[in-house]
Amino acid sequence: MKQIKTIVMGLACLLAAGTANAQWVVSDPGNLAQGIINTVKQIAQTSTTAKNTLDGFKETAKVFEQGKRYYDALKDVHDVIKGGVKVKKSIEMVADISEIYVRNYQKMLGDPNYTPDELSTISFGYAKLLSESADILQDLKNVVNITGMSLSDAERLAIIDQSYKRLLEYRNLVQYYTNKNISVSYLRAKKKNDTDRVMALYGSADERYW
Repeated sequence: MKQIKTIVMGLACLLAAGTANAQWVVSDPGNLAQGIINTVKQIAQTSTTAKNTLDGFKETAKVFEQGKRYYDALKDVHDVIKGGVKVKKSIEMVADISEIYVRNYQKMLGDPNYTPDELSTISFGYAKLLSESADILQDLKNVVNITGMSLSDAERLAIIDQSYKRLLEYRNLVQYYTNKNISVSYLRAKKKNDTDRVMALYGSADERYW
């Protein structure tokens, strides 16, 4: 996946219906989108500096829990006008990406089937994916912000659609990356006839993992 430029801010862009030159407005203050962007960036940053232990990961988990207020508030926002739904879903996907990482990496830190070096590599991979998905969202915010760029409504809608597709790819990639890492643990545990511990950590056996 190509390196992504610095990107977007804004939650909800809406088209005012019935006008030849529809106006884009923000249905919810950009605080939710910007809060999620900042949280994901912070999680990525602390992930690259924290020790690969449960204690060292506490700061990252703390950042995630503090940022959850933005994720939870986003669930109460309802965008029904053309363009708004995909903007909201794009922001939700960035929130999902950080949650997939934090929830699963905490479990990996308690998994004896990974070495410290492997945990460090896994963390680096997550941090990269987190940072780039936050960049896409930042760009998206700039695009939907009426004062941000001089674009027609059709151009804005096209960029929103492209950003949505890219973030969907990233979200799926983060889930795939997680599943592949967990499958490594399972295969190692299988050789030791100790798969019960892995299943207890990550849930019952599922073809997504193995």
